[in-house]
Amino acid sequence: QVQLVESGGGLVQPGGSLRLSCAASDYHNFRRDTMGWFRQAPGKEREFVATISWNSNSAYYTDSVKDRFTISRDDDKNTVYLQMNSLKPEDTAVYYCAARGQEYNGGSAYSYDYHYWGQGTQVTVSS
Repeated sequence: QVQLVESGGGLVQPGGSLRLSCAASDYHNFRRDTMGWFRQAPGKEREFVATISWNSNSAYYTDSVKDRFTISRDDDKNTVYLQMNSLKPEDTAVYYCAARGQEYNGGSAYSYDYHYWGQGTQVTVSS
């Protein structure tokens, strides 16, 4: 059974950086699948953060994180990353990684396009 496990969250001061990792286990199609990051702040709906296509040819971001966050993947390690710089208090949320579960598809900003989800990792930006 496919499992996605996030790590790298924590408490950071405004302006700081964190790198989230998401390791996929028992997922032989990882290198052919699109990956995404979403987040959910307290009292808010889950929202799209970033997505990367199966071949890394395309990646896109929600406007609020453009030029601050970078999504990347290492297919040899079955891992997707989210590098977060210049963090702001409004970035505080539980961050989830997700896999579309389909081969050779492009990126998607819609949570309903993703079949596999991790358990989430907490990111808190506060002084």
